[in-house]
Amino acid sequence: MISWPERSSTPGHASGRGGALRALPARKLTKACRFVAAVGLVLLSLPQLRHPVPAEYAVDRSSDVIKRSYKCHSNMRSLLRHLGRLRSIAAGSMRAAFPINPIRNHDMQKASIIKAVLTAGCVALFALSAPVSADVKLNGSGASFPFPIYSKWFKDFSKEHKDIRVDYQSKGSGAGIQDLINGTVDFAASDAAMEDAEIAKVKQGVVLLPMTAGEIVLIYNLKGVKDLKLSRAAYAGIFSGTITKWNDPAIAATNPGVALPDKAITVVTRSDSSGTSYVFSGHLAAISEAFDKAVGKSKQPNWPSSGKFVAAPKNDGVTAQVQQNEGAIGYVEYGYAKLTGWKQVAQLENKSGNFVAAGPQTGAAALAASEFPGTTLPNSDVPNLIAWNWDPVGAESYPIVSYTWMLFYKDQDDAKAAALRKMVKYGIEEGQKIADSMGYIPLPENVQQKVLEAAEFIQ
Repeated sequence: MISWPERSSTPGHASGRGGALRALPARKLTKACRFVAAVGLVLLSLPQLRHPVPAEYAVDRSSDVIKRSYKCHSNMRSLLRHLGRLRSIAAGSMRAAFPINPIRNHDMQKASIIKAVLTAGCVALFALSAPVSADVKLNGSGASFPFPIYSKWFKDFSKEHKDIRVDYQSKGSGAGIQDLINGTVDFAASDAAMEDAEIAKVKQGVVLLPMTAGEIVLIYNLKGVKDLKLSRAAYAGIFSGTITKWNDPAIAATNPGVALPDKAITVVTRSDSSGTSYVFSGHLAAISEAFDKAVGKSKQPNWPSSGKFVAAPKNDGVTAQVQQNEGAIGYVEYGYAKLTGWKQVAQLENKSGNFVAAGPQTGAAALAASEFPGTTLPNSDVPNLIAWNWDPVGAESYPIVSYTWMLFYKDQDDAKAAALRKMVKYGIEEGQKIADSMGYIPLPENVQQKVLEAAEFIQ
């Protein structure tokens, strides 16, 4: 911490901090005032002050980033406090050194000049107490599925482009789409892309770009069961509400030698309008006619009305409910499960009849079978980069995989449009390099090129 010098008690000198300044000749006092102004201007130029740590990264207060942030802010508060004292002391010294006298016009002019210099310095210093914004600020909201990787991208992007700041709220795909329609954000994110009716509500036009891809996994909490295999009939039955016990024959048949308890299954679903729910329910509807009729594909599926179905918002809410309830099962994004270190993740039967665990290879194998339609979005010249593969083929393909999209206005402010194109370029050229390590699937090179070309429609 910055410390303030102790009061001087040397005999023959003016006592206290104000007395020290009062003893200064006018020329030295003027230099001191100029120094105050210079310090203020230098501090205002520091990038740490122009770009404070975004709130979304202040979750783990034990992290090095937050420790450094708190230390920096603490030192700055201390410095501002001491420089404020200097302003008060110096102002008092000027009154003592240059008392107002109607006869001594020269002294009045001198005092006025010094006061002006001191005021300029203090204005610069106290401007630090208010946040200084970047030249362009981009606000986004939407999907929680890609939130971990987007957070990393936006943080690193703003470090490289100090004139651009990106803030993103993870609130669910449905909420992000609605924010885009309402015009309250500069961009949105959705695992469900957008439906034609939603696109039609955006007067400025839209550009939908797949930015990464991922898998949806089933996490469970079952004491003593380290490995669990679920057939298509089993996990579709669990989320249809027709399989209600862990020792049900459909589950026991694919887990020989595993001591499955005679315990009721607690099913945890998403309570918010979610792209993750859209992808998961879309897959279940594709593999089970019974599920399609009873529940159906939706961002907010009509889950069975049962005391054993529990709803929670976003990935972290579902994970918390599964953790708190032994015998629970729920669906979350694979990257989230990986980053949180969740151990009990089920292997799922794919279309070829093989039991496959989620991972970069099995996810990429599934994604390879996805094809874009080769058309444009409705009533637009923007390429249509929406592709679904509800039940991937391939012996090694993981069964539940999807792209996730960023949503932009086609027509908007020029400065923001340029900043958004830079953000997309960073996500494609640099962001894909960390996708695998964070539990996401890097986009194939041909898809990356399509995204960069389509991003030019953001104008």
